[in-house]
Amino acid sequence: MVRRIDVTGADGVRLAAWEFADPPKGPGEAVHAPAPGVLLLHGLMGRASHWASTARWLAERHRAVALDQRGHGRSDKPAEGPFTREAYVADAEAAIEQLGLAPVTLIGHSMGALTAWQLAAKRPDLVQALIICDMRASALGAASQREWEDWFRSWPVPFATLADVRKWFGEDDPWVERPSLSRGEFFAEVMAERADGWRPVFSRRQMLTSRQTWVHDPHWEELAQVQCPTLVVRGLDGELGRAEAQEMVRVLPRGEYAEVADAGHLVHYDQPEGWRTAIEPFLDGVLTP
Repeated sequence: MVRRIDVTGADGVRLAAWEFADPPKGPGEAVHAPAPGVLLLHGLMGRASHWASTARWLAERHRAVALDQRGHGRSDKPAEGPFTREAYVADAEAAIEQLGLAPVTLIGHSMGALTAWQLAAKRPDLVQALIICDMRASALGAASQREWEDWFRSWPVPFATLADVRKWFGEDDPWVERPSLSRGEFFAEVMAERADGWRPVFSRRQMLTSRQTWVHDPHWEELAQVQCPTLVVRGLDGELGRAEAQEMVRVLPRGEYAEVADAGHLVHYDQPEGWRTAIEPFLDGVLTP
């Protein structure tokens, strides 16, 4: 089961949170103490539904909530933002407090992982554990931002059908090194049908604005301030290299490392079983009720 809960983020932005749970208990079944909270934060262009497979198995033992971050999914997309790092962190902080998830375990992918460790550094009282999935601590630089601008301009929108979405992002996109069905499905989930065809549910301009606030700066200092147990996970074909991942583990006061074979940047979406195998032992160690 999944239910939507609206949260008020920074600046009054309305955020959609999605709680995944087991079916209600039947007559005579025991009702246990509140389960430990887990908040899942997607990456740039993602949405809460991308965490569905992870959230469903987490919900067997934990209270699993995935957040549509500002500008994404069903959450508000304010025309002028702000889409700053501070706003994203404040939104996640508000979600934890309003949903009563603390002390929470944060699981973040890409940009969502950066938000997670920045929040863990800022509010250690709220966060008991952290999983960082395929996010670099080093600055990516201006060239990276220009590449994204060019890439967004290359999208052949609107797409006539969802099949066209899956084919372009899974096969024809110049950023695809080899065909990827999971990548096509990932992007199909962030498209909505309009009068003229299928378009992204987010503004590409807003995505660039959001990205602009973190690609030029390194984030090692905040990483070193994270005091809770932290697992750094990378896909072997992802964007986070092994050397940098292991340096992140070294910098973290209580860091651990895991990697997922045959996975690209979309680790949890590419290889859900490998992802579960990589993170479940860590969760068992920190989230045992």
